[in-house]
Amino acid sequence: MEQVKVPRHAYVLVCDGGKALLFRNDGDAELINLTAIEHFAEFEPATHDLGTDRPGRVYQSHGTARSAVEQPDYHEAGEASFLGDVAKELGRLVEAEKTQAIIVIAPPKALGILRPHFSPAVKAAITAEIGKDLAHLPTNEIEKHLAG
Repeated sequence: MEQVKVPRHAYVLVCDGGKALLFRNDGDAELINLTAIEHFAEFEPATHDLGTDRPGRVYQSHGTARSAVEQPDYHEAGEASFLGDVAKELGRLVEAEKTQAIIVIAPPKALGILRPHFSPAVKAAITAEIGKDLAHLPTNEIEKHLAG
């Protein structure tokens, strides 16, 4: 992982498609001490509970062959909506706290979904983006990853 400086009172957002943790560094750049500020989680039921019908069928224009239509991925739409909500909450926090530094840690796919939802104030405050999935790790492991 690339070496990232996490200044005192910087915010660290660690998220994936269904869980987001927002921390503040109450230590300094050398001795990181992350304090949890917010926790966001989204419960997603099983795919078969989300869909209402069987997948559709397509009849070929020639002959009697049929093919199944791929079922939509409801989880992907739910993840995008969840990440958009997280970005909005981060925007509210930045506006209220006048945050100067934010480090965003998320899988590359989640980073791609988050970026368009960030407000200009959040974009200006982001000092680093790390394309890793660390949302499932405990706080002390996240601190170790950031410390290098």
